[in-house]
Amino acid sequence: MRCSFLFAAGALVSSALASPLTSHAVHERRSTLPHGWEKREALDRRAVMPMRIALTQRNIDKGYNFLEEVSHPDSPRYGQHWTAKQVANMFRASDVTIKAVKTWLAESGISSDRVSLSQGLNWLNFDATVDEAEALLKTKYYVYAHTESGQPHVACEGYSLPTHIKRHVDFVTPTVYFDAKIRAREENEDELRKRGIGNSIGQPGSRSGHGSYPKFGKWMHHNDIITQLRNCSNQTVPICLHALYRFPWLEEANPQNSFGIVEYTPQAYVPSDLDLFFANFSYRQVGDRPILDAIDGGILQQTNMSFVYNGESDLDLEYGMALVYPVPVTLYQAGDIVQGASFNNFLDAIDSTYCSYEGGDDPTQDGIYPDPYCNATNGLTGCYTGPENCGGYSATKVISTSYAYNEHDLTPFYEMRQCNEYMKLGVMGVSVLYSSGDYGVAGNLGQCINPNGTYNDGTNGRFNPSFPGTCLYVTSIGATQVIPGTNAVKALASGTEPEEACQTIIYSGGGFSNVFPLPPYQASAVHDWFANYPPPYGPDRFNNSQQTRGFPDISANGANYVVAVDGRFALVYGTSASTPTVGAILTLINNERFNHGKTSIGFINPTLYAHPEVLNDITLGGNQGCGTPGFSSAPGWDPVTGLGTPNYPKMKDLFLGLP
Repeated sequence: MRCSFLFAAGALVSSALASPLTSHAVHERRSTLPHGWEKREALDRRAVMPMRIALTQRNIDKGYNFLEEVSHPDSPRYGQHWTAKQVANMFRASDVTIKAVKTWLAESGISSDRVSLSQGLNWLNFDATVDEAEALLKTKYYVYAHTESGQPHVACEGYSLPTHIKRHVDFVTPTVYFDAKIRAREENEDELRKRGIGNSIGQPGSRSGHGSYPKFGKWMHHNDIITQLRNCSNQTVPICLHALYRFPWLEEANPQNSFGIVEYTPQAYVPSDLDLFFANFSYRQVGDRPILDAIDGGILQQTNMSFVYNGESDLDLEYGMALVYPVPVTLYQAGDIVQGASFNNFLDAIDSTYCSYEGGDDPTQDGIYPDPYCNATNGLTGCYTGPENCGGYSATKVISTSYAYNEHDLTPFYEMRQCNEYMKLGVMGVSVLYSSGDYGVAGNLGQCINPNGTYNDGTNGRFNPSFPGTCLYVTSIGATQVIPGTNAVKALASGTEPEEACQTIIYSGGGFSNVFPLPPYQASAVHDWFANYPPPYGPDRFNNSQQTRGFPDISANGANYVVAVDGRFALVYGTSASTPTVGAILTLINNERFNHGKTSIGFINPTLYAHPEVLNDITLGGNQGCGTPGFSSAPGWDPVTGLGTPNYPKMKDLFLGLP
């Protein structure tokens, strides 16, 4: 299918309406600045900028169909995944596109000897003065500054292209894009508590992290950790998850199987924390460590030790490794200690064609390596001075990421470029999971969107969906909890559902995209929800067009996880916990398929939406935010917990029954 994209009010918009006085048309424009940025002075017209033009890719409009062919349970080609070479050849830019853009540049004074074409035939780059770039793109460049860090940034508010060139270009950098790296930052704890989100603070006096980090509950004494299943409504430990979702302890790992967890420096696990956790819940694993794939200087820093710096990685690896043992777990650690990294940096490392795909990484958005902040005089330590990792690492069969941005913080072109890469991974048989967020219908740190596109304190405004969870080619994971006071084992034995949407410390992220269209595999479920359980909100609150992607897809327990952090145990909450749990269950299903001579399950959404009966339907709870109760759980799919939580025996039988 060919997708058309709807953009949020106040966000970047595109227009194909050319002025009658010029042959140019607006290609991208930003009507408001992203949160935390302010405009300063005009850029020196003599400055030289590295320009990149992202060339339109062939066959991108067929990407959904390609993925559905190998992912839909009724397809005769189910499970016949592509090789990386087949993917690269299918989507490279055409000769017509390359020639058209080169000719335009030459006619504009950018001679051919200044322009280089990427090896993958995907983008053109050249250096240009600010004067040249402004004339080429009919725009004006300014210096912007980040209000918290003071980091400078070069951008424009919009730019235009000749009308005959627009169809050959996806986007140009630097232009309207702003920072998207995953990294820790200082927050005002009193202000956060005033906004009702004080539990995003790891511990008194600590630094809070990115809004998608797990949320701290309380520290626990070792003797208070549960040992019996009847207390799973108060604490979640591995045996509780095995009971809830009825999956076994694995006896033998198939050598084809693999599970990957992505982390971003300065987040880092502590080896002694793994051993403390394993000694209590998986004693055979004491001394076990993940396989480290260090991307762009990714390091396991042990200098900054606190819940903020260690909580996410400890949580992901302790549960990810314990639940799939003895399947090896790969840790993709991305970014050096100085600059950090983005999702794109990770994608570069597992797909060499992505380094240059549609213009390559944006130096204003993604980590650029060798690290430009490193030199002999600035005294910075922990800098990565090697080349950017472009390929060289293999994608595991399941990839779990417990981080997310606000969809509103990025541009639709940037998000679509990345979303298409998840499509390509799915075609190659990789299951990609992202957490849906911890603030209900609000965004990271409880932010909601004003009518003018700016953020407010979260007490009102438009709902703020997350990304990449809204990408139609990933599986978005929400959060549930055991109903307080419920004996989960007795409830399961009696046929009673023991779970509800998570409403302790965090609220399961969910809602509807402002960017991505409603995928066919989800259309019936979304339309049924609107018809049978219409929400009491209008378009002033969320995109209620019934034409955009809904999320999450499925959920798992995200409350009361017992995690070893910095030598002691804590209760932890978030979709950061539910995501690796689902990833582990999918890894066990892959193990069964490999044992039967079959391929990996790959992109699971078409199969699960076609067979929702293999999931535990969650019908209680909501996901409040933006001064509202949010959405409510309901029978069938809903924008709180998706289709429900895993039922391993049913899921295993379904996937084993497919080719």
